Amino acid sequence: MPREVLRPGRICVITRGRDRGKKCVIVGSVDDTSVIVTGPKELNGVKRGRKNILHLMPLAETVRIRVNSKDETVMTAIEKSGLKEFMREIVRFEDAC
Repeated sequence: MPREVLRPGRICVITRGRDRGKKCVIVGSVDDTSVIVTGPKELNGVKRGRKNILHLMPLAETVRIRVNSKDETVMTAIEKSGLKEFMREIVRFEDAC
């Protein structure tokens, strides 16, 4: 996946781990393989933390935030964009066994 897609403000779905299926917002990058994401926790339970880019599925939606924005700023941007209910929805994945 191109790194240009994974800019601060991009909304993604987490595809692996305990937060699988939940949506998050990218707030910064760590290195070529990791980014910092947040839910924020008050909105959908995703804590701010580091995620591997291979465990994220970017969506078309974005919010306008600056790099390393606080959770309160991200929450305000989500509310302004009208995506609050969209962020609460959980995506279900079918396991291919």
